[in-house]
Parts: sequence; C-alpha cells; structure tokens
Amino acid sequence: MADQTENGESPNVAETSAEDDWAAAMAEQAIAEAAPAASAQAAQIFPAFGETDGKASMMNELDMILDIPVQIAVELGRTKITIKNLLQLAHGSVVELDAMAGEPMSVFVNGTLIAQGEVVVVNDKFGIRLTDIITPSERMRKVGR
Repeated sequence: MADQTENGESPNVAETSAEDDWAAAMAEQAIAEAAPAASAQAAQIFPAFGETDGKASMMNELDMILDIPVQIAVELGRTKITIKNLLQLAHGSVVELDAMAGEPMSVFVNGTLIAQGEVVVVNDKFGIRLTDIITPSERMRKVGR
C-alpha cells in the first residue's frame, strides 16, 4: 500500500482524476468563450445602415443628421501684430487687415472653408450672398494661404 496517495487512491487513479479535471475546465472555458461571441452576433441594438434599400434609406439616414447645429462664421480678413501693438489698442483704433476692400469674404462652417461671398444688408442686418462654393480640392489650396 505504499503506492497510494494521501487520499488513499493509487497514482494512476489520481492522474486520471487530475486529467479529467483539466479536461472539464478546458471544456468549460471553451463554452464560455464561444457564448459571448454567439450572443454578440445575435444581438443587434442598432440597425445596419447598408441593409435597407435605395433612396428611401438614404433620406432616412440623412434625416438623422439634419437637426445637428453647425456654426457659420464669415471672415473679413486677418492680420498679425505684436503683443506690444495689441496692448496699445484703444477705443477708436484701426487694425489693418490683409483683405482688400470689395474682396470676397470667406465663409466657414465649423472652422472649414466652404464658400466665398459678398456682404449684403438685409433688414438692417448684415448677411452674405454666396458667390462661390469651394470644392474639396480648392479648400486644400485656400487653407494654406
């Protein structure tokens, strides 16, 4: 009986029991790893955009973003001055800009140049009449100036 382990089993029975425990643990892990992947594929919280048909779906997708606010800014011109000159500005000071009088104004949407236009007055308020819509390739050239 010297060949028995502490719990009274023979070494072959103990090895077989340990192998069975490992096999059961590995099988349990494989099942646990496979279950979330299967449930993740089955649960679709949001509909896929590409699965609907034609123009109707495109309009529905576009409708989702139509109420998002954007900021439009019109730039009269730019200049660079030193901090010394900036601190000397007072009421009535004139700052010279790089734009010429009569030159089209730049129109930005969320900081991106999208058009050029001319200043108009409508009901005692300033407005801008768009004269040129900037293409993506033109945008890249004008941003560098």
